[in-house]
This record gives sequence, C-alpha cells and structure tokens, in this order.
Amino acid sequence: MKKYHVAIVGATGVVGQELLRVQQLDEDSFEKIDITFFSAGGEISRKYVPIACQADAIVIDNSSAFRMETHVPLVIPEINPEDVRRHRGLIANPNCTTAITLMALFPLHRAFGVRRIFAASYQAVSGSGTRAIDELTWETKRGVADQESLSMPGTSAFAEATADKVYPHPIAFNLLPHVDGFLETGYTKEEMKMQNEARKIMHLPQFCASVTCVRVPVYRAHSIAVSAEFERTVSLERAREVLAKAPGLELVDEPQNNRYPMPLSVTGKDDCEVGRVRLDCAFENGLSFWVSGDQLLKGAALNAVQIAELL
Repeated sequence: MKKYHVAIVGATGVVGQELLRVQQLDEDSFEKIDITFFSAGGEISRKYVPIACQADAIVIDNSSAFRMETHVPLVIPEINPEDVRRHRGLIANPNCTTAITLMALFPLHRAFGVRRIFAASYQAVSGSGTRAIDELTWETKRGVADQESLSMPGTSAFAEATADKVYPHPIAFNLLPHVDGFLETGYTKEEMKMQNEARKIMHLPQFCASVTCVRVPVYRAHSIAVSAEFERTVSLERAREVLAKAPGLELVDEPQNNRYPMPLSVTGKDDCEVGRVRLDCAFENGLSFWVSGDQLLKGAALNAVQIAELL
C-alpha cells in the first residue's frame, strides 16, 4: 500500500486539531507532500492553495474560498463521490451545516425527489473557533456568579467583557440569529450556503432552501430542524427505512422513550443522527426531521479525510 505524505495548514485551529486526531500523522509525513488539508480560513486558502497546487499536492480545502468555483468539486463522499474524479488538484469541503443537513436530506431526495426545504440551524460556538469557546466559558461563569442580573433587562453580568469579543451580544444564556455577515436580502452568507452548496453537491440546480441560522450556547455539534417538500408521495414508513440504511447516518427516533438526536450524543461521533421524523402538516408531500452532527468531524475534518481516502 502506498504511503501518502500529508500537510495540514491551520493545525492549531479546532478543525485542524481534529484532522490531526483523525489522520494520525508522524514525523516523516512532511518529507514529500502528496495531500494538503487547508483549514486556516478563506484568506489563507486564497493565497496559498494555488501555491500548493503548483507543487503538485492535491489540496482539500475546508474554507468557502473555492466551493462555488465551477471547476472545483464540492464533495460529500456518501453523496457525490464520483465528483472527486474531475478534480484539477483542488477539492472543496462543504459548509458544516450543509454537510450535516444533506446526510439526512439526500437519502430522502433519492427516494422522493426533494423540491425545497425550510430549516433552522442551531450551531455550536466551536464553529467560530477557539476564542468563541473561551468566550462562552467566561460568560457562563459570570452568569452563574451573578444570576440575579440575568433575570433583569440588559446584560450587566457581562459588563466587563473585552472589546474584542467574537459575538456582538452575549452567547451564554442566549441565542443569536446571526451566523456570518448579512446580505442585502436579509439572509446571512451562512444561510445561503445551504441552498447554493446543496444545489452543487446534489446536482439539483432548482433546489431551494429558506434557512435561519442560529448560534446557540453549546460547545460542539450542530443541529438542524428541517421541513422538506418532495415531488413524489411520501411514506413515513419508507422514509424511516431509507434513513435507517443511509451511510454515515444513524436513525435515533424513539421520542416516546426520550430518544432523539442531541449535540451531546453526537459529539466526537463520526456518524450524524436523525430523528423526530414525521409527516409535515404544512406540505402535501412533506417530511419534518431533526438532524445533529459533530461539525468538527462530519462537518469538517472527517469529511476531508474521507475525501482523501477516495483519492
């Protein structure tokens, strides 16, 4: 078996650290680079990815810098592995929320033909990096120490917060309907990634997604509530069968026994979990479901390593 030498750009970040754990590099891995994982943000990727490609290294980029370029494959191995074959030295990793959502949506699409979705994401702070994790920890400690102020208007418990905060408002004991920058349409960039990236990954140019992304005071793992409309008649029994057999996905759907996907249950887990599967009462051919996944793994590091394995 051929040995591949791997480089990781951004190994000190939360995703880069997971890449190191997944790939288990040794000291000899950097003598000659065959595959380079980029996880240092779009600015670094735009500057250094072309250099890495010129050095004949295959690049797997976790940033959004090249995802929508027509010549760059955007890949989830369980969904469109064949797209890897058309790479020109660069393969893009999808947005974490998109990846987790599609792990449940795509099997249903194959069964019923998806038209559109309405969704709300509940995104952990680790998606914003290590500083956001520290910020949530600090604010939580302050809030616990000053619980009286939490029940009063304002945010006095966090008055001593530094000016270089990650979030514009306290994240502890709070929800922020604000992930990424706002566009003129009123949506955020993060919210539009779901539609744009899903169209490319599923090869479904007419797919529509109306999404609200929410940052929640959870350290790790994203969750998404999805209502999906399909072209063909939906059967709940068939939907559950499809989801139970889907690769990289575990059906956890026993609400009567308090079993459903949760961030705590998927943290550190390779597979995503889907549950709360039910016929949608607003669509004639609709399903609603709840999906959770570790955004540092399937939403980033694990998916990148799976792409490398396809090579």
